[in-house]
Amino acid sequence: MAGQRGRDLLLKVSNGSEPEGFITLAGIRTTTFELNAESVDATAADSPEGWRELMSNAGIKTARIRGNGVFKDAESDRRMRALFFDGALVIWQLVIPGLGTLTGPLHIRSLQWSGTYDAEASFAIDLESAGALAFAAIA
Repeated sequence: MAGQRGRDLLLKVSNGSEPEGFITLAGIRTTTFELNAESVDATAADSPEGWRELMSNAGIKTARIRGNGVFKDAESDRRMRALFFDGALVIWQLVIPGLGTLTGPLHIRSLQWSGTYDAEASFAIDLESAGALAFAAIA
């Protein structure tokens, strides 16, 4: 697989309409995501040769998405602040170039603003899954 441009990795939020659409809130400069699946140990006294056994599909699945960037405009800054202070669980979408999209309810775990006197103001966001996420691969 050829390399992908980092700027093509997009973080979007639901616009709340029917049918659901998504809008990009900000210019994300760096984004990382991780998917986790805890294991459940099912090892028993009669496990073959004492090897650990795990239960299939029994653990808790989580996702975490982190991004840094700059807001597109004052409205996108206001929307993200409102989502944080309301504690709203809304549908977000992570577009992963060459792979697909990850969509589902996410909670804003942390939201940070920073800036220096000779550069633009920037933000950092940390999102965590708040329900089932769906993955749609690129066909």
